[in-house]
Amino acid sequence: MKIYLDLLFILNFIYDMLILMTINITLKRNANIKRILLASLWGALSMFTIFLKINNYLLLILNLILGLFMLIIAFSYQNIKYFLTNLAYLYMTSVILAGFLYFLKIQFQNLAYPLSLSIAPLILYLYIKEQKNLKRIVNYYKKVIITFKNNKTLELNGFLDTGNKLKDPITNKYIILINKNTLNGIYNIRSPIYVPINTVNNHSLLPCISIKNIIVDNKIYNNYLLGISNDFKGFDNINCLLNYHLWEG
Repeated sequence: MKIYLDLLFILNFIYDMLILMTINITLKRNANIKRILLASLWGALSMFTIFLKINNYLLLILNLILGLFMLIIAFSYQNIKYFLTNLAYLYMTSVILAGFLYFLKIQFQNLAYPLSLSIAPLILYLYIKEQKNLKRIVNYYKKVIITFKNNKTLELNGFLDTGNKLKDPITNKYIILINKNTLNGIYNIRSPIYVPINTVNNHSLLPCISIKNIIVDNKIYNNYLLGISNDFKGFDNINCLLNYHLWEG
């Protein structure tokens, strides 16, 4: 079987560049394009290790080390967390691209490489898009710690609801919502504060209780009331609807 080293080198250079660009965009590394091109060149040159007469285990270790250097060339080294995140995304992106190339090879054989050069950027674009969507969704999920007036605490899984803009017009405190059953054994509601709210169908009074504070993302907020809603049943392990004011803050 003939091996065209020049073609193999070009393909490796392009694939390495696409992978590094994907990491750069997804993680917002803002790396200089010259560094990415230089790292891609290094990655392409590393293909010649396949001609070394060493066992497969040593070859694997050598390629791993060369991959580490490729990341350092492209994005430098800041700290261990920064580097390990880059490394994780390098292998995730590589596995996605390798699986895609394997599929093309099975389906189209001789046309696999020409097709991959035109479709690979689209695959990586879709990957970047889904990663951004996932991050956007995850940003709405928050761990919430509520401290009551009796100093008891309640830890909940909160969701930042863009539709919840409830606010008590008298105290000017914002309202987060939970179901009444969530308070069982934690807090007895004796004299709630009734806040007028407007729903889609009618006007009603929402029973609320005054709390000491809430902690979201390690930040303490004091200007909140806890709204007790029988309509909110929770979803996807979420048992607290946060106020949109938290997002604005």
